[in-house]
Amino acid sequence: MTSALITGATAGIGLEFAHQLARRGHDLVLVARDEARLAAVADELRAAYAVEVETLPADLVVPEQCARVEARLADRGRPVDLLVNNAGFGLKKRFLDNSVDEEQAMLDVLVTAVLRLSHAALGPMTERGRGGIINVSSVAAFLPRGTYSATKAWVNSFSEWAHNEYRPHGVKVMSLCPGFTKTEFHERMEVKRGDGFMWLEPEFLVKTALEDFDKGRVYSVPGAQYKAVRALTRVIPSVVLQRYQSMGRK
Repeated sequence: MTSALITGATAGIGLEFAHQLARRGHDLVLVARDEARLAAVADELRAAYAVEVETLPADLVVPEQCARVEARLADRGRPVDLLVNNAGFGLKKRFLDNSVDEEQAMLDVLVTAVLRLSHAALGPMTERGRGGIINVSSVAAFLPRGTYSATKAWVNSFSEWAHNEYRPHGVKVMSLCPGFTKTEFHERMEVKRGDGFMWLEPEFLVKTALEDFDKGRVYSVPGAQYKAVRALTRVIPSVVLQRYQSMGRK
């Protein structure tokens, strides 16, 4: 039986990945900050799908705690076949209205943790000649929307490079670029969540992502509306796109 390690696994996209991967028969390693919530989710998944579920409480902003997750991924005796780098958060305010520590924390989770966990996972995966990584990015990566978009642009660039670099070694790497999704993400930003056609259901999002991953695609952009957004970003000047950077933050 294969195993998957998911960060940010107790809510939203991460929780939906846990359910759909467990349904596929994967054993799970769940990573999140809230130990009590981790335990409750683990019990729910064990009961529903009869899979092994390991919990690993960790705040990826804290180097020592991130290192524990790295060590778990690097453990050759307990191989992880799929890493889902999902943990993340956004900042509602503009760059200078956030403290530099808030900006650094976001960078640590969205970039540094992705780099470190991918590095830890890729060694054992390439040795075994199989494995995969799904990095949860964002459609924002294609738009000029401040430091959040910049971090996700890094995730896209890194994922595309790693996909081509390690595919000959039997390892697939994919960047998942969601648009607005009905999760706790916006609530934690203290931003009103919408309910129009631009808002995706997490079940559809993850189902599409896993189908794209199975096909070996380097990018997954679920939803026709967001495929259209990505296409438009290639022809609309950045200076025009930047005028709409406040969308989704009210």
